[in-house]
Amino acid sequence: MGTPRETTQAQAEAVIDRLEAEYPESAISLRYSNRLELLIAVILSAQCTDERVNQETEHLFEKYDGAEDYATAEQDELATDLNSITYYNNKAKYIRSACESILEDHDGEVPDTMAELTDLSGVGRKTANVVLQHGHDIVEGIVVDTHVQRLSRRLGLTEEEYPDRIEEDLMEIVPEDGWQEFTHLCIDHGRATCTAQNPDCGDCVLADLCPSSKGDSEIDLASGDPW
Repeated sequence: MGTPRETTQAQAEAVIDRLEAEYPESAISLRYSNRLELLIAVILSAQCTDERVNQETEHLFEKYDGAEDYATAEQDELATDLNSITYYNNKAKYIRSACESILEDHDGEVPDTMAELTDLSGVGRKTANVVLQHGHDIVEGIVVDTHVQRLSRRLGLTEEEYPDRIEEDLMEIVPEDGWQEFTHLCIDHGRATCTAQNPDCGDCVLADLCPSSKGDSEIDLASGDPW
């Protein structure tokens, strides 16, 4: 197996340095033109690929213009407009309810605090972090999606299983000015190399410091299962 750095903080810094060199233009891949579109795109992205979400929102954002359009839409119609998205019925309900709250409680504007965002339907801490970072330029945490969850465990940065606990660990070891970038780097590397089912450890820039490196390690630390 690869040999991690002596501390998790040193490990995190080495991971970031290498991934920055590998993915110099790492950035959010969801497409949006305002804060509401960002919020909706992130809600839709739960358990769905960003590529699929971008395909769906291309026509969605042309049809619906603002919180009132979503809040007053018929449930069946909005669900039909989302029917290529996973869990589209529930997500249509979340979007309608969230937009009702935005209209009634926030003067039609997407709120800019963690507490207010997570009060909206369908919005957990991960979604709120994305909206704060990319909609309001407020970075107060690390977005822990499936890629961040998988890579941070494989790389020995955390032993926690749940996103909120993983985020707490990462915020202790990732430099604060790299919190936003860390997520994008993990997403890029997770898509390109460190995939869930069959990671390409032989062509991985992190293999020599990864305690899960396939061929050397018998265990995938992300799942706890044998390779």
